[in-house]
Parts: sequence; C-alpha cells; structure tokens
Amino acid sequence: MEPSAKRIKLSRGQDDYLPGNIIEIELCNFMTFDELIVKPGSRLNLVVGPNGSGKSSVVCAIALGLGGEPQLLGRASSVGAYVKRGEESGYIRISLRGEALEEQISIKRKIDRHNKSEWMLNGKVVPKKDVVEIIQRFNIQVNNLTQFLPQDRVCEFAKLTPVQLLEETERAVGDPQLPIQHHSLVDKSHELKRLEVTVKQNGDTLNQLKALNAEQEKDVKRVRQREELLAKVESMRKKLPWLKYDKKQDEWKKAKENADNAKRELAEAARVANDHKERLEEQQRKLKEDGNCKKERNLLDANIENRKMVLDKESSLGVHVRGKYNRIVELRREEESRQETILKEKEDLAVDKLQLANWPTHDDRKDKIRSLNLQIRERDCSHNEKKLNISGKEKALNEKREELRKCLNSLRDMESANNKLLQALKNTGGDYIFQAYHWVQEHRHELNKEIYGPVLLEVKVQQPVFANYLEAHVPKYIWKAFITQDCADRDLLVRNLTKFDVAVINYDMAECSNKVPFAVSEEMRKLGIYCRLDQVFDAPNAVKEVLTSLSGLEHAFVGTKETDRKANEVQRLGIFDLWTPENHYRWIRSRYGGHVSASVEHVPGSRLFQSSANVMEIEKCRSKKKELEEIIVTLEERCKKLRSESKYLDEDTAELRKQCEELFLASQHDNKKRRDLENRISQRERKIRSLEEGEDMDTITKKLLDEAAELNLQRFQTAIDLKKSLVEAVSHKWSYTIKHMSSIELETKIRELEIDFKQKERFAREASQHYNFCKKESSENHRRVLVALKREAESIAVITPELEQEFLKMPSTIEDLETAIEDNISQANSILFLNQNILEEYESRQRKIEAISRKLEADDMELKRCLAEIDALKGKWLPRLRNLVAKINETFSRNFQEMAVAGEVSLDEHDMDYDKFGIVIKVKFRQTGQLQVLSAHHQSGGERSVSTILYLVSLQDLTHCPFRVVDEINQGMDPINERKMFQQLVRAASQPNTPQCFLLTPKLLSNLQYSEACCVLHIMNGPWIEEPAKVWHNGESWKTAIGMASGG
Repeated sequence: MEPSAKRIKLSRGQDDYLPGNIIEIELCNFMTFDELIVKPGSRLNLVVGPNGSGKSSVVCAIALGLGGEPQLLGRASSVGAYVKRGEESGYIRISLRGEALEEQISIKRKIDRHNKSEWMLNGKVVPKKDVVEIIQRFNIQVNNLTQFLPQDRVCEFAKLTPVQLLEETERAVGDPQLPIQHHSLVDKSHELKRLEVTVKQNGDTLNQLKALNAEQEKDVKRVRQREELLAKVESMRKKLPWLKYDKKQDEWKKAKENADNAKRELAEAARVANDHKERLEEQQRKLKEDGNCKKERNLLDANIENRKMVLDKESSLGVHVRGKYNRIVELRREEESRQETILKEKEDLAVDKLQLANWPTHDDRKDKIRSLNLQIRERDCSHNEKKLNISGKEKALNEKREELRKCLNSLRDMESANNKLLQALKNTGGDYIFQAYHWVQEHRHELNKEIYGPVLLEVKVQQPVFANYLEAHVPKYIWKAFITQDCADRDLLVRNLTKFDVAVINYDMAECSNKVPFAVSEEMRKLGIYCRLDQVFDAPNAVKEVLTSLSGLEHAFVGTKETDRKANEVQRLGIFDLWTPENHYRWIRSRYGGHVSASVEHVPGSRLFQSSANVMEIEKCRSKKKELEEIIVTLEERCKKLRSESKYLDEDTAELRKQCEELFLASQHDNKKRRDLENRISQRERKIRSLEEGEDMDTITKKLLDEAAELNLQRFQTAIDLKKSLVEAVSHKWSYTIKHMSSIELETKIRELEIDFKQKERFAREASQHYNFCKKESSENHRRVLVALKREAESIAVITPELEQEFLKMPSTIEDLETAIEDNISQANSILFLNQNILEEYESRQRKIEAISRKLEADDMELKRCLAEIDALKGKWLPRLRNLVAKINETFSRNFQEMAVAGEVSLDEHDMDYDKFGIVIKVKFRQTGQLQVLSAHHQSGGERSVSTILYLVSLQDLTHCPFRVVDEINQGMDPINERKMFQQLVRAASQPNTPQCFLLTPKLLSNLQYSEACCVLHIMNGPWIEEPAKVWHNGESWKTAIGMASGG
C-alpha cells in the first residue's frame, strides 16, 4: 500500500489565520435565514444566540458547504430540506484561508428543493470531487466527531465505543500514516487468523488421510496381488489368438489336398454324364418322328366334345318338357284354391255388412265434451287472473330482494371500511384493537348508554387534506379510544379493555357548555383562513366534544396556499395554531420573557384515514335492511297463498281435461272402428270381383300340351345325332389304341435313359460342388480367415523376442491355455475385499496427502511472512500510538484536575486483536470515588459534557485540522464546570498553532475572562432585525460604538 501524501503543516500568517481557517460564511435562503454573512475570528469563536435564532443553521452550513452529506447532521435525509420554506433554492458560500496570505479559496454550493446541488470553486462551476480534494488537502473532516460535533450528534460522540474513539482520534490528530497502518494491521491480523485456521485444518486433514492409508495397506497389497494374476491372464489371452491362427493354417493345408482329389472325381463324372446324354437325345428324335398317335388322340377328343354338346342339349329339352307338365298340374291346384277363396270372401262380406247395418246412428258424448270444454275455459280465465296476480307479487318481491341485496352490499362495504380502519390502527401501534372492538360489540347489551369507538371509526372527514390535519393534530391514543356516556359503562370498559392497551374516555353532557358558533372574520378571509379544525369532520356529538376538548381543535385554524404566503401576518390575529395544505405553523409565547417563537413543520400524509364509513349511515342501512326483510316475508306469504289457489285450479282443470280427453278418445275409437268396417267391406268386394275375372283354365292347359309335344320332337332328333357320334368314336378309339401302345414302349425307354442321365448328372453336379467347395475352402475362405485371425492376433499382441520367450513358458494348445486362464481367474476371484474401489481411493488419498503437504508447506511460509509483516508494522505503529495517547493523557489529566478530581486517557491493547484496540477515558468527579470508564451508566449528562469538551481540548495541540466545531456542549453543565470549561478553551485557543474553534451556546456566564483570541458572534433573527442588520453589515459599527463609549 502506497503511503498517502503528508498533511500540510499548519503555521499562522501575519493575519493570524492558519491555512484552511474559515474567513467568511455567506448564506442565502438557507434554513431560517434569508441572508446571513458571518466573519469568524482566527481562534476561539463563541457563536451566541437564543434557542431558535439559527446558531445550528451556521453549523449545518459549514458541514454542507464543505462536502458533507445531510445524514451526518442528524436532521434531514435530503439536502432540499435545508432550503428556506417558501423558496425554491438557496446557496452556501465559505471562504477558506489559503496557504499564502493573499490566497483565499471560495467554495459555493447551490441547493434547491429537488435535492440538486451545484458546486463552484472560486466562481467556476466544478465537479464535487475537485472541492473534496481541496477539503482533504487541509485535512477538514466534517464527518469526524472529534473535529465536527453538531448539536444533533453530541449524543453520538458519547456513544462512541473505545474502538471507534481510537479511529476518530487517529484520523483527527497525529501522523496520517497511523490510521493506514492500523487498518493494515487489522487486515493482516485477520489474514493471520485465517492462515492459522487453514494450517490447523490442513494439518488435521493430513493426519487423518495418513491414518486411513495406513489402515488400508494390507488390503491394497491383496488388491495388487489380484491385479498381478489378472495381468498374467491378459498375457495368456495374448497368446490365444496366435494358437488359433496356427490351428487354422493346418486346416487350410488339409483343405487344399481335398480340393485336388475333388477335381479328379469331377472330370470322371462329367465324362459318364456326356455319354448318357447322347443316347437320350437319339431316342427322343425317334419319338418325335412318330406323331400319328397324337392326331388320333385329337380326333377322339373332338368326338368327345361333340357328344357332350348333344347330351347337354337333350338334357335341356327334357327339363323344359318336365316344366310344361308341372305347370299344368300347378294350374289345376290354383283353380281349386281360387274357388275356395271366393266362397270364403263372400261369407265374410255378408257378416261385415250385417255388422254395419246394426251400428248406432247417434253419439251423446259430443254434448258432454262441449259441456266440459265450457267449464275448462271458465277455470282457465280464473287461473290466468291468479297468474297475473302472482306475477305482480313476484315482481314486487324481486324488486324488494334486489333492494335488500344492494342494502347488504352497502352495509358490507361500510363494515369492510371499518375493518380497514381497525387494521390501520393496528399497524400504527394498536396491536389488540380488533380484540377490543369485538369485545365491545359482543357486550353492547350489558351497557346502559350508547358507546362509541374506536374514535377513528366514528369520524367522517369531508376532504382528504382535512384527514392529514386531524391525524397530525390529535394524539394517537385518542384515535383508538372508546367513549362512554355513563360512569358505570366507563368502569366496566376500564376493567375489561385495559389488557388491550386502549383508553376509555367518559363524556358528561352536563359539563359541556353551549359553545358560540364560529364565524370567519373579514381579516381571516383576506389571509385565506376559512374554518377551524373542529368544523372539518362529522361525528356523533359525544365524539366531537371529546376530540375538541382534548385536542384543542377549536384553537386550530385552516387556511389555503394563500395563507402560506401571508403566514407572517397570521399571529397578529391571535392565532397560535394554523394548518395549510403544505405546512403546520405554531406560535408559542414564552412564560418568562413573553416573547413569541414560531415553528413550521411539513404536513405529513394520513396513514389512518385511508377509508371511512359513517356510523349514522350504517344504522340507517341496518334499519332499511330490517324493513325490507319484513316486506319480503309478507310478499312471500301472499305469493305462497296465491300459488296454493292457482295449484288447486290447475288440479281441477286437469281433472276436467282428463275427462274430456277420455270422452274424445272413446268417440274417436268408435268412429275409427266404423271406418275400418266400411273399408274392409269395400276391399272384400274388390277382391271377389278380381278373383271371378281370372283366365280360362282349359285354354292354358291345351297351349302347354302343344309346347311339350314340340320339345319331344327335338329330343328325338338329338338322339339320332348322338348315335352317329358314338359310331365314329369307336373307330377312332381302336386306331388310337394301336398307335399309343408303340409310343408307350418308346417313352418307357426314354424315361429310363432320362433317370439314368439325371443320376449321372447329379453325380457330376455334386462332384462339381464338392470341388468348388474344396477349392473355395482351400483358397478364398481359408485365406480370408487366416488374414483376419492374423490381424486380430497382431492387434492384441505383436510377436517380439521377449513375448515369444514368455509364450514358450505357457501351454502350447488352445485347450490347455484356456484352462490355465480359467485357473488364474479363479485364483484372482478368490481374493475378496469389501471395498471394490479401495485401490483407487488409496491412490487418490495418497495424491491428496501430497497436495495438502505442499499446501501446508506454502501456508507455513505465508504464515511466517504475515507474522513478520505484522511485527514490522506493529513496531512502527504501536510506539507512536502509545506516545500519542500518552500526550493526550497528560493534557487531559492536567485539564481535568483543574475542573474535577481526576481523569486519564489510556490505550486499551489486545495483543494481536488490533480491531479491538481502543481509547478508554476514565474520570472521577468525587474524592471518595474510583476512576470510572466514561459512560451513561456512571456519569450524568453534565459530567459527560465536561469530559467530552476536555478530551477535545486535549487534542488541540496535537491536531492538524484547520478548525473544530462544537455545538452546545455546555448544555447540562453547572455554572462552576461551565466557567472552568470556558477558561480551558480560552487558554487552549491562545496557544500558537491551535486550530480555529467554533463553540455554539445559547448563553454565556457573566464575568468570564476573555482574551484577544476570543471572538463573539451574536446570532439574532426575527422580523425586526432587518434594519439593525444593515447598520452592522460592514462590521465597523461595533468599533465605532466602542470608540464612542471610550470617548464618552
């Protein structure tokens, strides 16, 4: 790490200012000031003024103007909050003394309400980092509590731990290398601890791994023995393919000899087959020359076909003749059946006509149907009237139900709004508000009078902005309180609601006097004031009276944005509390001097009034709900009665309809039977006429007999043709038989020759196949197999002299070699162990042991290097730090003896834990007591203030910062300690090279001893300060006044 640049050594110039001292502060529209110019002295500056005059504004301006962030002041989180209310922007300008007498450095920071900043250095706009470089050059640390202690951070200084106090002191005084070396020691001590832990962990791991490997060495030896056997098996397996190759080579030689023998057998078989083939061809030529047998056979086949056709024709004619005779028989049977049918139909026709003649001519059921239809129409009219009446009632019922549904929805929405308000109360601290609310709802019947609460549920705000005013003005406990109107009710609620952490307020109507209605005056209207805070909401009278009396709502007024611009004129109307859309103004009159001080706060947004419901509206909605439910019950009873009457009419009408339908169906059934009877009579008459109009039976029979005689003549001619064909067939058969016998004898000889030839040919083919097989086996197949086996053997192992010698020690046959392989595998498999990966784990663990050993050696070297660096840094840092703390202790003890009893500052050392090193302040304010560590538990607030300021004074001679700011550190001190403290500051400020100091206080004791090093800056503020400020603006008026006093 490169050392930072050394700080500027401070020495006073002819103007008594040190480099980096503040020469002038100019403010515009900053906090409470429209305009302010402060010209501090070079040493002790006492900034005096009453509370609220703007002393702390000067402190804020120094911090923000010199690169500080708003958070370090403890007031606001954004820079825009420091712009004066009512203005859009402002600026801070601080002039610093340069290194030369004539050199002045002007730093200006413009700020606006949008939290934007613009930096200017000597009138030029620059980035913030340029300003920060200037500030760091003079060692200005506005974030160091030993240099810059604003009022709102005094308590933070008291809360500094010894470690934090050491860090702040190192940054503020002494060599700039001290904090750098301290941080380096902290980092290296952390690295040292990490290395020690790593070395210990690696050492433990290494010992564990070595112990595990020692335990497994026997098993590893057996594993390696097994691997040797398996390696021997692999060597034997290398010889196996070479043995197979040698065996296949012997087979190839035998196959070559077989091929030569097969070749000789093939030549002999071919010669015999050729001789038989020549003899067969000669006999086949003889058979081909004798072709007469085939001609005779063809004539015989033609004769057979002709006879077959003649027989088919005769058979067809016979079928036709038999059909004609069968038709004659059928016609005779049909005639007999027709006569029987005509007789039966005539008898059935006579019966039907008799039945039709006896059918009744008049039906009295039609009169009954007309009478029933008349009764049905009358009942339908009554039913329609009932139906219309029911429809009207149901329509009214549906309308009432819809109204009830809407009412229930409204009530549910209102009650849901109450739940939201209760949840809002719970979120803001009312953890048990739901339980309290439900208890009150469940026990309302036990109360004597109406009870209200929580108050938030009873209040109805007219506008959202009024909700902001009310919530900020009324104390939080009132919003979750319950209001009773009876003492007994109050006692009951107090007993039961105390556990829910809610307040109970009793409202006594007799104690409340009639109030005069408020009227806005003309002067108020001009200023934009239009009402009081008790007029912006609605609530039950008891709730409104309690809110008004407990919160003073009748004294709080509401204005517009116009009122913001004229806020300075409001107080003369006697108004001490004013709300506008953006600000809350308060004026407080002092009980002692009678003067009035003002405060302005931003109006916060409402968190409780996110939803609201009017209690009176809820009660009105509940009443309407009850009324609608009663109306609906009445309408439902009327509808039920009308439906009952309508149902009775429906049943009566249905019965009449049923009777009418039965009569109608009976009448229809009789009419249908009459029509069916008439149709049946007509059909019978038509059928009888059709049967009587049939053809003449004798004519048809004669025609069929003539056709049968013609067919028999054709059959006779066919028999004559068949006779001729038979005579020709006998002649052809005799000739064919003689010629066929000689042909059979020749074909027999040919078949014998063919069989003999095929046998010889098969022998020759087998010999050829055998030769080809032997030739293929001896040439292509064996050669290919031999090449493949040799390639396979060479791929497994190439014969080398060493390998050949090793093969000679192994069995020489395949069977013996395979047996030896199996024996070695069995022997290897007999070596059992539980962990199959033990060798792999052993070797992996061995590699880890080697790696960790190397890492452990490197870490040991790194550890030694780190220890050496820490010792070197410690040798530079600790002696100088002890010397610095000794100097601070010497000054602190001497100063403390003058103000109290005793005090000391010591360095709290913790060996190698440099992050725990700290500065401990011990004090004693009583002779009988012991030195106690400075803390809130042992000292009072004034004693802590004395100790703090004395510690800061003790740093004066050692510090290299240009100025120090302390805001109201004397608050809480008794007059004696305050006087002593002031003398200490004056004496320290009178030292040659002590930094510029700003001490802010609302008062100074009388008869203090001042010196030339003191400068009193009196801060005044208010509406009447403008004219005197112009007179005193140039700083010469005070000298003139002093001169006039001296002259007088």
